[in-house]
Amino acid sequence: FPMPQDKSLQMNQTIETAILQLQQPYPEQLAHTLTVVRRCMQAGGQWIVAVELPGGGQVQPRVVTTADGASWWYAFTSFEEQMKSPDTVKSTFLADIDKLFAAALSAPEIAGILKSVALHLQLDKELIRIIQPGRAG
Repeated sequence: FPMPQDKSLQMNQTIETAILQLQQPYPEQLAHTLTVVRRCMQAGGQWIVAVELPGGGQVQPRVVTTADGASWWYAFTSFEEQMKSPDTVKSTFLADIDKLFAAALSAPEIAGILKSVALHLQLDKELIRIIQPGRAG
């Protein structure tokens, strides 16, 4: 008897496949990957978001800073991927992709969402707006 969250994560495999294809030097691969992410989002897909509990006790997305100094939220498409994370991610929650994107667009302090580890995808706010048209941010 599979749990509902499992089903919402299963479609993420199509995102992982598309990201793998991004390794090839074809510009249309990015458009394809964004389309796959959009389809998963529209189908009610979820990502696993790394969170932390700062002093105030309110859960907030974990922020990762890249070499260029930009701040990103950290997300995974599978629990297997989360386990491969080089820095131990202790706390996570499942978030609807569309709600995660909307929150990222409204957070001025972050550059976007980093889908991490082996299947790396850096979704800045411009790419998020392409995936999720009609959203302000």
